[in-house]
Amino acid sequence: MRIVIADDSVLLREGLTRLLAEAGMTVVAAVGDATALVDAVAEHAPDVAVVDIRMPPTFTHEGARAAVELRSRHPDLGILLISQSLEGTYALELARSHPTGFGYLLKDRVVDVRTLVDAVERVAGGGTVLDADVVAHFLGRQSRRDRLGPLTERERDVLALMAEGRSNAAIARALNVQDKTVESHVSSIFLRLQLPPEPDDHRRVLAVRAWLESSTGQD
Repeated sequence: MRIVIADDSVLLREGLTRLLAEAGMTVVAAVGDATALVDAVAEHAPDVAVVDIRMPPTFTHEGARAAVELRSRHPDLGILLISQSLEGTYALELARSHPTGFGYLLKDRVVDVRTLVDAVERVAGGGTVLDADVVAHFLGRQSRRDRLGPLTERERDVLALMAEGRSNAAIARALNVQDKTVESHVSSIFLRLQLPPEPDDHRRVLAVRAWLESSTGQD
């Protein structure tokens, strides 16, 4: 798997490069600003871009804006945003509008090799991965339009864990229930959200998208 990393911290770039290399992935470029990121993706055609949300010159949303541009230019590119803290504007809109092949982790998570590698692999495969704190942030917001109304409380719990990118087995462990119980909840979620009978992975993305739309209170 080919990766481009964009972060203004040289130490973090080097650390991520080493961690991913140890996991058998190839970092084809590691850059420090959004312009260099866009150029590196065009030159190297990676599978995934790992992008810091805050980069020079203003250290606000340069990385997230670049991610929006990259998604427009390269629809199949997996994008994993990383941030020191929760960001609202561009990152959450990107998550809501383009959940396929998208991830958003806080930086204190990416030092966990397993979490980082799992997120990169899921994003590369077209999945959606959201940091647990991002999920909690969404759940704490008052929705103006609740598409999730038909779901039970336990089904909402399952869907929130799905939004974190967890498998059915991982959800079962988190909720201390049997795998078959989770499978039943997931099937019920698909039914209640009136999702078409597509392959399960695709329907998981659609379910997460419904969750994002409801949680951000946007149409």
